[in-house]
Amino acid sequence: MLMTTTPSIEGSTILQYHGVIAGEAVLGANVFKDMFASIRDFVGGRSGTYEKELERARAFALQELENRAQQLGANAVVGIDIDYEVLGQKNGMMMVSASGTAVTIR
Repeated sequence: MLMTTTPSIEGSTILQYHGVIAGEAVLGANVFKDMFASIRDFVGGRSGTYEKELERARAFALQELENRAQQLGANAVVGIDIDYEVLGQKNGMMMVSASGTAVTIR
């Protein structure tokens, strides 16, 4: 499935719009990851633990987006937007959401 952040696909014609779709991933950040991320923040540098979790969440959200597009009979998703949020008590969860428009292209 072709997925893009652009509103159209060069060289292709959009034949049908199936509607706006979304995929979400919510991940809890456990105590040990928080502890090591805090240490990393204290001494400086990047938090590889959080980066890996965000990468995993983004991949899951995009896979959900693709699954929903396929369920609608689409063969592409255009105008994809990816957002990141922290949720829950003490910001203990991370959410990645991806949205776009499911389309059929030729």
